Parts: sequence; C-alpha cells; structure tokens
Amino acid sequence: MEQPVLVVMAAGMGSRYGGLKQMDPVDPNGSCILDYSVYDAARAGFKKVLFIIRRDFEDAFREHIESRYKGKIETDCVFQELRQLPEGFTVPEGRTKPWGTAHAIYCCRDKIHGPFAVINADDYYGIAAFQTMYQFLSQTPEEGHHYGMVGYDLENTVTDNGSVSRGVCLVSPQGYLKGITERTRIEKRGSGIAFTEDDGKTWQELPGDTTVSMNLWGFSADILDRFDRLLRAFLTDKVPQNPLKAEFFLPDVAQSVLADGSADIRVLKTPDRWYGMTYKEDKKTVEDALGSMRSAGLYPARLWE
Repeated sequence: MEQPVLVVMAAGMGSRYGGLKQMDPVDPNGSCILDYSVYDAARAGFKKVLFIIRRDFEDAFREHIESRYKGKIETDCVFQELRQLPEGFTVPEGRTKPWGTAHAIYCCRDKIHGPFAVINADDYYGIAAFQTMYQFLSQTPEEGHHYGMVGYDLENTVTDNGSVSRGVCLVSPQGYLKGITERTRIEKRGSGIAFTEDDGKTWQELPGDTTVSMNLWGFSADILDRFDRLLRAFLTDKVPQNPLKAEFFLPDVAQSVLADGSADIRVLKTPDRWYGMTYKEDKKTVEDALGSMRSAGLYPARLWE
C-alpha cells in the first residue's frame, strides 16, 4: 500500500483577505498557518506534501517550502491553471476565476498514486484532525471505495468578522456522510448562526453543533477517475449557464459518490477549533490562539525544533 500523501490547495490569493495569506506570518518566528498544518501532518505520520499553487507565485512559494521543510518532509508542487481542462474544452472568454476546489485536485491527478488527504492552505485544522485522518487512510483498505471527511461543529468554524463558506453535512447515526450542501454565506447573527442564499434578504438558522466540512477529505486514488468525469459534465452542463463564475467544488464530488452509492464516506468528528484568516481582522485571533497553544506545550517555541 502506498503511503498517504497530504495535498494542500494553495492556489488562491484570498480576495476577501487582500493578499497572499498562505504565507502571512502568525507567530514571532515568521511561521504561517500552512507551516502549522505541515508540522501537524508530519507528526501525525505523513511523509510527503503535494502543494497545488499558481504559477505566478511559484518562486516565492518554493523558496518558502525549501527554507522550512527541506530535510523534514518530502514536498512537490503542481499548478492549478484555468486552461488545464480535459481535451475538447476551452476557457470561456473573459473567465479569470479559478474553477474551484475539485478542479484543483483534478490538476494533480498525475502525481497521486495512493491514498491522499486534502486541506486548504489557509485554514488551521488542529492536531487531532491530522492524527485522525492519517490513521483512517493508513488502516482503510484501498479496495472497496471507503473515503473519509473530518467533520467540525459549525460553531467552531465561524469568524466574528464576516461570512464563511462551509459544506453543511447530513450524517447518519452510524457516522457516515449522507449528504453535503455548500453554503457560501454563513455568518454569526446575534447569539446564533445563519446562512443566506439570496444576498441577505432572508436567513435560515443553523444549530451550532451542525457538522460541517472544512475540506479535510481522505480518498483513495480510484476517485480520480470520477473527478475527470464530473469535470467534463460540469463544463458541459454548468459552465454555459454561468461561464464566468461557475465552480466545481469537492462537495460536488462527494455528493456524486453518495448519490450513486459507489462508496461510503466516514465522518471523522474532531473537537478541534478551526482558525483561519478569511479577513485581515482574523489575524490577531489566530496569533493569540497559536500563542496560547505554544504556551500550553502543544507546539514548540519554534516549529521543527
């Protein structure tokens, strides 16, 4: 069995945040959220990280990972580009928006040969999340199409500074994913949490213990054929309806698997709290939280030492 690989989606610039937040320092030693995720993944057991990046910041990104991870964990990079599409498809005129998280995984299909986990570069997932996912990928047979997703309580994944996008999950009593819906605008409202689908005209409340996805998925390599098929269907059916903004999300792939019953997806619940820098105002919250964790001995004063 191939060793599990960590795939990091790092191609986004962070339009709401206003800069290259993947490498924005969050501790006195210049470490960013990504560094904490790679550190947590390495001590959980992962031996290789595959970064999905944009070609226009390749040099800065490679310099960062060389200086931080060389000799500690194997690394490699692939590019997510608009023109990277199946044969016969082209980019619509005027399209500049990336194709989405599922397209990011499609772009690295030639470099994945065994079980793999997927994360966002700018989210802090927590120590237990990586341990749980590595154990799942290491112990689950590749035959039989068994996938996994780390599930968080919604109340542990929202920010005080604006809206977030989350995959809202329906989970069976046995702990398996039964459905997932991408909600692109979830906010704290008063003492509760709610989402809107019509630019804030109406709101629907969500309980704080609702299970949500933070895009920490675990798959075996057999799912990559499905990414190709679904991308073709997306480009054929969805893009003509919204050529400049339509996106192909990881939850779309998961929902397809659930719809045809070709695999099961285990929900690996974690008590960890998410931290991220969706907005510039989030940075101090992240810095304070990581500082408290270092003080508690959960991380060394300087990562990797």
